[in-house]
Amino acid sequence: MDAHSHDTEKKIDSFEANKDFDPVLVDPAEELSLHRGLKARQISMITLGGSLGTGLIIGSGTALVRGGPLGLWFGYSFMGLVCYFVMISLGEMGAYLPHKKGFAGYATRYVDPAFGFALGWNYVFKYFIQTTNNVNAAGAVVQYWTLSVPIEVWMVIYIALIFLINLMGIRIFGEVEFWFCSIKVVALVGLILMGLIIDLGGNPQHDRIGFRYWRAPYGPLREYLLAEVHDSRVAQFLGFWSNLTTALFSYIGTELIGVTVGETENPRRNVPRAIRRVFFRILVFYVGGTFVIGLTIPSNSSALFVASTSPAGAAASPFVVVTTIAGIKVLNHIINAVVLIFVLSASNSDLYIGSRTLYGLAVERKAPRIFAKVNRAGVPWPSLILNTLVCFLTFLNATSSSSVAFGWFASLIASFGAITWMCISYTHIAFMRALKAQGIDRNTLPYKAPFQPYASWFALIFTGIVLFFNGFSAFLPFVSSSFITSYIPIPIFFSLWGGYKIYYRTLTIPASEADLITGKREIDEEEARFLAREKLQGPRSGIQRIWDAL
Repeated sequence: MDAHSHDTEKKIDSFEANKDFDPVLVDPAEELSLHRGLKARQISMITLGGSLGTGLIIGSGTALVRGGPLGLWFGYSFMGLVCYFVMISLGEMGAYLPHKKGFAGYATRYVDPAFGFALGWNYVFKYFIQTTNNVNAAGAVVQYWTLSVPIEVWMVIYIALIFLINLMGIRIFGEVEFWFCSIKVVALVGLILMGLIIDLGGNPQHDRIGFRYWRAPYGPLREYLLAEVHDSRVAQFLGFWSNLTTALFSYIGTELIGVTVGETENPRRNVPRAIRRVFFRILVFYVGGTFVIGLTIPSNSSALFVASTSPAGAAASPFVVVTTIAGIKVLNHIINAVVLIFVLSASNSDLYIGSRTLYGLAVERKAPRIFAKVNRAGVPWPSLILNTLVCFLTFLNATSSSSVAFGWFASLIASFGAITWMCISYTHIAFMRALKAQGIDRNTLPYKAPFQPYASWFALIFTGIVLFFNGFSAFLPFVSSSFITSYIPIPIFFSLWGGYKIYYRTLTIPASEADLITGKREIDEEEARFLAREKLQGPRSGIQRIWDAL
């Protein structure tokens, strides 16, 4: 044991000898708790798959129409950097103390119980909406093939399927989601390569497109709301700015690693591994994917305008527009099947996150205690049932256009998600202050986030700016429905925060008193037992090491 580790152990011993533990901060006993069943390859792939969904595969089409190829690429690239900053901040806290209450538990420890309460319920509401949104999208995707079956039937089948997958326990869920995400990754790599091949002349017309669509009259920037602002440069800026919100919606979900740490095997090793790979995945799938879309589709294409408003399936994906323009047949049905897998995986993981977040709040006594119950497989079944029932709200949109519902849901999700990112960033700032005040060297942590504290401050401030201007289009002209869906999460969050603070008279936690210790020894001992079991199994074969590294 090195000197730093020895000093940390002494702090724990001193803390335990002199402090009365708050039971809310301690993880429940194993038989009453979530089970650590997610393997390294599963947590790594789920971290990636959680952010690959409708925002990229469908929403990027609307982004291209509004911002042009340069606005699309730069918007997704810039928000990808912000996403990476949020993830490394969350990863540092999650690797140090991988408890089972989600990142709202960190806010409770390091900032204020009222702050943790508001963040937790904000995230629950976000996943109420996001899961419902994906169920709505799933019905629309299937309708691409047939309209003879009512969309409500597809919705019921979808809800039942994701409920059963979640009910079977973390090991089954992890394995199913691993393969879903694997298919998504392979498919997206294939779509990106397809776009590059088409751009370089590998299409039925043998037409080498190159950067044609980045030049006039197609691009590089589009004018959004020109009729309202009457200024070309302002309209181009608005097109780019609208892409930041679209990109934010696309990246929301990457932070799910903060929820999965409570069910991850050996989180001190596996969480940092997953975090380190996030940057390269953002670079390849989001930055690379949007770049290829901008290369292969003219932003003023009538096919793209249809795609951006279409209510069903693959027709809403710019990747289908690529094949249509290039004159490639049959691929549209294959891509629609890929879109269906994207949506199924996203809704499956959304239901998981929503149920675990509600469970974490119940364990902290910030939600009814019934939601803290788990079955023998470690599944918080009351939380899972409630999150599943909320999915049936999607029936309210069955008679409306799915694209309209998608837009409303996207605005709500982006706002709830932006608040979540801001809270994570601020919580990490408080965490770093507590480490410094209590004499714990960040170099001794299992994972030390780079670029700090500047990265957390940048993510906090810039996400706040995007949130503030999220609904700017609702004022040009004023549309009440767009205004409400863009901004209602803000008063909800502050009402939760202020209401809890006033009722329980909580105070902001000073850095010197933030709890960095409670539950740490139990997690250390659990990790030691896991490593001992692994050692008894003997050395891993080459094939096993490759499989674990996937």
